[in-house]
Amino acid sequence: TVKVHYTGTLGDGTVFDTSKERDPLEFKLGEGNMIAGFEKAVIGMEIGQSKKAAIPSDEAYGAPSDEMLMEVPIASVPEGINPEVGQQLAVKRPDGQPMPVTVTAVEADKIVLDANHPLAGKDLTFDIELVAIV
Repeated sequence: TVKVHYTGTLGDGTVFDTSKERDPLEFKLGEGNMIAGFEKAVIGMEIGQSKKAAIPSDEAYGAPSDEMLMEVPIASVPEGINPEVGQQLAVKRPDGQPMPVTVTAVEADKIVLDANHPLAGKDLTFDIELVAIV
């Protein structure tokens, strides 16, 4: 189990996530709870060591999948929700758990929802500092 501080950026330098203003991220190596490239970058680090890791999309969230696009009849949209392109919503998966989606199209009779991870298809860079091994 390791604890790390990190800052994740996109190719244009935009920060998409950081742990700097909160507790370090704690996870157990080898359990598959982290993206593969992030875990690979941490393996072999020593406490106090920092590194920059460039992680290609195939070792991060993978390529976007058309199977993650859903067409929903406009009549099925709950009352009070006025879908707009780019809007973040949540739908229930078959197991009842919420799944975040993004509205990608709004038409007269349907909306299209994208359940791909927002970082799918993107190469990521992480500045990582190993804080502890527990």
